[in-house]
Amino acid sequence: MPSTDLKAYMADNPGAVIEDVARERKVAPRAVIEALPPAMMRIGGGEHFAAAMQDIAEWGEVTLIVHTDDAIFEFTGPIPAGEIGRGYFNLMQPKGLHGHLRHEHCAGIAFVERPFMGKSSAFVAFVNADGGIMFKVFVGRDEARALRADQLARFRQLADRIAAQPAA
Repeated sequence: MPSTDLKAYMADNPGAVIEDVARERKVAPRAVIEALPPAMMRIGGGEHFAAAMQDIAEWGEVTLIVHTDDAIFEFTGPIPAGEIGRGYFNLMQPKGLHGHLRHEHCAGIAFVERPFMGKSSAFVAFVNADGGIMFKVFVGRDEARALRADQLARFRQLADRIAAQPAA
């Protein structure tokens, strides 16, 4: 459980970069997510990895981010459908985003809605057993830079299906 100090910090700074706060506070990124105000996050089990990815594959253009200590990789486009085989969740397309994800390493799926850089944001974070973020998938934006309403609805429906309801 995150410390009250971290909870207070995240209540005052809900748009802080999760990985930066984790590094500064010497905690896992999952602890930072869990320290967000309850209305801003929900977490479901990692066993829902394939179902979540299949749902996200139907959302259209989103942004997938992989944030490491050395780089932040961003891909904007549709997430391809995938299937489990040979120990991986395989993204099944020859070009664009493709690859092999270690789905069994996923220990949690966080759904985060919070302000970020002066705008509303919503993302799904796939969290590993060490509390690190494998990658995040952000709800896309429309021409006016607002969150796409259709994707936000899908995001919330997916969260309702696989994540615990926020505490009151």
